[in-house]
Amino acid sequence: MLEHGGRLRKAAQHYGIAEADWLDLSSGLAPWPWAIPPIPERAWARLPETDDGLEAAACAYYGVAQVLPVPGSQCAIQLLPRLRRGGKIGVLSPCYAEHAEAWRRAGHLVREVTESEVDFFLDSLDVLVVVNPNNPTGRLLPAERLLEWHARLAQRGGWLVVDEAFMDNTPAVSLAPHVERPGLIVLRSFGKFFGLAGVRLGFVLANSRFLQLLAEQVGPWAVSGPTRILGQACLADGDGHQRMIERSALASQRLASLLARFDLAPHGGCALFQWLATDKAGALHEFLAQRGILVRLFVNTSSVRFGLPPDEPDWLRLEQALQAFAKETA
Repeated sequence: MLEHGGRLRKAAQHYGIAEADWLDLSSGLAPWPWAIPPIPERAWARLPETDDGLEAAACAYYGVAQVLPVPGSQCAIQLLPRLRRGGKIGVLSPCYAEHAEAWRRAGHLVREVTESEVDFFLDSLDVLVVVNPNNPTGRLLPAERLLEWHARLAQRGGWLVVDEAFMDNTPAVSLAPHVERPGLIVLRSFGKFFGLAGVRLGFVLANSRFLQLLAEQVGPWAVSGPTRILGQACLADGDGHQRMIERSALASQRLASLLARFDLAPHGGCALFQWLATDKAGALHEFLAQRGILVRLFVNTSSVRFGLPPDEPDWLRLEQALQAFAKETA
């Protein structure tokens, strides 16, 4: 199992600080979870139905003709490699590490490439995987460039897989309107924007033939009845979506400014996190953890990712810890 953010219990045990006393900024989730709607008893007592309105709500939300709900986009990441014979896979890196891992485990030859290397290697690849906005750097690639890459791949029956887990805050630049094109596969996460990662819900956007093939791998009743009701309610809350977009943008800008005040100006980020590459990454992570603040450390790139604090006391707590770190390392 690869390391991920959100392992709060492990941190609590390691540092001897009770879970309730932590400020967890490690997982890049909106820290203001959507209200849970009433869940009728029948949702717990019966097998899920696929005509209950979830797919229709998702199609309206993403602006597509069809979707495939999955129990978290991680499920799709692990299943996609099964749908191709062994081939050459490019993963635009650094990014969410599960992508390269899933293709490697399925027996494919994986090359992790930088943005500047894509054009050189693209015509030798069968699949290119891109996380957009990227996790952890926050880099947002323009749709025009991605569609150009897709066109080159599709000429040879190749795929462009775009993980848009953090796209909800910037829906206008999503590739969702183009997913009818063969070989274009878009993954969307539910839990990050709606602040409900424990729900385990995601969606795959692609043409109908591809979704049918993937559905056979996912199997029946993959998304629980209660999750389907919750997902439908959240996806249909248009006013709530706009409030979350505005709230996240303001908080992310505030976080970037706060970090910069202490000579920790981010090198990237998006509406739900800020990312900083520094030779002090390990020391900063440890310093904050000793004070019950958990951020995501990336050892290989000597960088840290900060999620958004949920309320004013947490903002003050983070500010005081950063101020103390600045004094200690001056």
